[in-house]
Amino acid sequence: METISRISSMLETARELTLEAAQSAASNRSSKPDYSSRTYSVPHIKKLLDSRHEKETLDGLRRVISLMYRSEPSLDFFSAVVKNAASANLEIKKLVYIYLVHHAEAEPDLALLSINAIQKSLTDQNPHVRVMALRTMSGIRVPVISQIVSLAIKRGCGDMSPHVRKAAALAIPKCYRLDPSTLPQLTGYISTLLGDSQYFVVGPAVSAFLEVCPEEIDLVHKHYRSLVKKLVDMDEWGQLATLRLLTFYARKCFPRRTQKVKQKQADSKPFYDDEPEDQIAQAQDEVGEQEVLVVDPDLEMLFRACKVLLQNRNSAVIVSVVRCFLYLAPQEYLVSAVGPLVALLRSPQDMQLIALYNIVAVALRLPKPFTRYIAHFLIHANDPPHIWRLKLEVLTIIFPHCGKHWKSVVISELEHFSKGTDPELVRESVRAIGRCAQADTTMAGLCLRILLGQISSLDGNLVSESLTVIRHLIQQDPASHRQTVIRLVTYLGNTTNPDARASIIWLVGEFAGAEKNQNIAPDVLRILIQGFADEPEVVKQQIVLLGAKVYLHHLLQNPPEGKTEPTSSSPSQGSTSLENEIRNEWTEDRAEGDKSVDQALQVQENDQGEIEAKENGEDRITLLWRYILLLARYDTSYDLRDRARLYKALLASPSSTQLANLLLLAPKPVPHAPSPSETRKDLLIGTATLVVGSEAGYHGLRGYTNLPGWVEPGNEPDPSLRVEDVKAEEPTTLEASMTAGQKLDKALREHQATAPQRRHKGSPALGGTVGKKNLDQWLDEEEEETESGSETDSEDEADSEEETDSEEEETDSEEEEDEEETDSETEAVHKEEQKLL
Repeated sequence: METISRISSMLETARELTLEAAQSAASNRSSKPDYSSRTYSVPHIKKLLDSRHEKETLDGLRRVISLMYRSEPSLDFFSAVVKNAASANLEIKKLVYIYLVHHAEAEPDLALLSINAIQKSLTDQNPHVRVMALRTMSGIRVPVISQIVSLAIKRGCGDMSPHVRKAAALAIPKCYRLDPSTLPQLTGYISTLLGDSQYFVVGPAVSAFLEVCPEEIDLVHKHYRSLVKKLVDMDEWGQLATLRLLTFYARKCFPRRTQKVKQKQADSKPFYDDEPEDQIAQAQDEVGEQEVLVVDPDLEMLFRACKVLLQNRNSAVIVSVVRCFLYLAPQEYLVSAVGPLVALLRSPQDMQLIALYNIVAVALRLPKPFTRYIAHFLIHANDPPHIWRLKLEVLTIIFPHCGKHWKSVVISELEHFSKGTDPELVRESVRAIGRCAQADTTMAGLCLRILLGQISSLDGNLVSESLTVIRHLIQQDPASHRQTVIRLVTYLGNTTNPDARASIIWLVGEFAGAEKNQNIAPDVLRILIQGFADEPEVVKQQIVLLGAKVYLHHLLQNPPEGKTEPTSSSPSQGSTSLENEIRNEWTEDRAEGDKSVDQALQVQENDQGEIEAKENGEDRITLLWRYILLLARYDTSYDLRDRARLYKALLASPSSTQLANLLLLAPKPVPHAPSPSETRKDLLIGTATLVVGSEAGYHGLRGYTNLPGWVEPGNEPDPSLRVEDVKAEEPTTLEASMTAGQKLDKALREHQATAPQRRHKGSPALGGTVGKKNLDQWLDEEEEETESGSETDSEDEADSEEETDSEEEETDSEEEEDEEETDSETEAVHKEEQKLL
């Protein structure tokens, strides 16, 4: 029988060696085994899972997991996989737990069979096994086990291993989503974990707090200072959650207080040395008062901790710190965070986009600190559209706060890109020039000259956008742009873009017909109606509107009570010269020879027979207005005919023009082109809603929460609630503000300082034997002996022999004492054994 057992064991050993050799050969062919290259039948995989050998079981589990991740049917192996949940092999446990979490919802009854094995793993000696068990139990989404999961979390909160406590904190939101009725129990667990001594446990606890009970702000009071101290040592995810929590906490618990500070002139020295002292004192008197933000000491401690995080490698942490400074801190803290925020533009393009959205949101509130980094916002040739749009926006926001040199650089850059081939870039560049002119009036003249020079371009898109911006600039100060309107009229003959022609005609009707001396509107109208039938509908609408305004100005200047002479409505000599200038500039196809308005009216009267008045009975402007109404009456556009009827009804009674004056000649509001991201100004920075913008809806994306308002003074919680529990040895202020790394360095220095001063057992000070000395004492004695030997070379050899004899006697006495000590110890051990027996 022994021979048979030996042979079977040898065969088993050979089989294992063969399997290992096969696996090593496969690993030589590829770095990782490919379980998808060969197809195995379901019975074969189940046979591997039911095997008593761990290697075969592990092989079967790997094949099942590969099927699962390839979205192939793997639910048939559920019962076979669950059997291995109690295996002692750590690799098998990992694969079984992965399979359970993935398929527990599909087979909840079978998943419950593994709960006992997982609960046993919660008491395993290995902390990694306890972590996996807790993570798996919280990941099994079966509502029946919610109380079991809660008890497991409670056990994990009191575990000695910080990794298990971290897993318990991560399991709290899963348990809450599984069964919201466990909220009271989970709140107690969160309160316990928030006060944990390990910083990597506190981070997940804060995340659980924000998801489970974000309104229970009272739980944070006693942990506020410890959270601020551990903030620097946390990982990136813990820092993000803690910064969000502390930002909300500061708004709810620290009122915004301001204090008026008296300002004095700095360095108010006299210009002359003999200036009287009373004048010097008067110059140093108070200039005024300024409101300064008063920062609470606890809140200032948060700002100091956040300032260190600006050197973090994670861009999300930097944006969170900027958010904290923007909504809570004084201005000087935010100025220090602008540089790290701009440094994010060196990241890849996807991170650049998010960084630019946050930069725009901050620059809309505080643009001046970004002027130092204006070179980072210049457009590059390889920038995609979503990047250069935001860069243009930042340039226009900080443009008024730059120096003259950078202003000219920005304008020249915008002019260059406005002449490019990309129509979107051309349009946005022209609009950016208009925003720069509106923001800085000192550069408005230069911007206007650049835009006027672009009207003669062959690019219709450029001309249209330039005229739109020019119209906005003229409306801001019409009195100083009268000659600009006259210059624009000269471009009507060369411009074929409908939008550009319509903009020029509107400007003529709005600003060139109010004053008699510079009234060029009737002449422009008389020339335009000659080609009325060939104009686009947008231009026709503006021509009809121009005719209505010209006729209304005529009625207001010549009331019907007093008959006016025919020459009163004719253009003045100045306007005649302007008309000649316009005629010379226009092309021949727009001016039809010597055909006058009178001849055109006569032809229309003969053909239609609808003009009742004669030329000698009515003035020319009235006849011109009637002619425009006739042209619009027979036009093919319904909209144009309706507009003409409206204007005709408004101006039908020359004696009552109040309503027409209100509708046509009312002062128009000055157009203001805001920044494209002006609507996102109130959105919270560092959120996805800020990036998505208005498409996220009125309330933002799911989970978006805006900052609460500042708590009113007097309603804030008592500051004594934030006092930590007093320990036996209360650390000093310096020690309390130290990080974990600094504390370790301090402990190491203290250990190095105290280690040489420790004495061994044989030192006389500790009551040891005299003969036992450490290495330092032996070296000191040798040095003393060499010194004394050099001084006493003349001593006899007998003295040296006596010294050696005495040393031998001392060593013999030491050996005897050691033997006596060992004998006494052995005797004591024998006595104890006899007592036990």
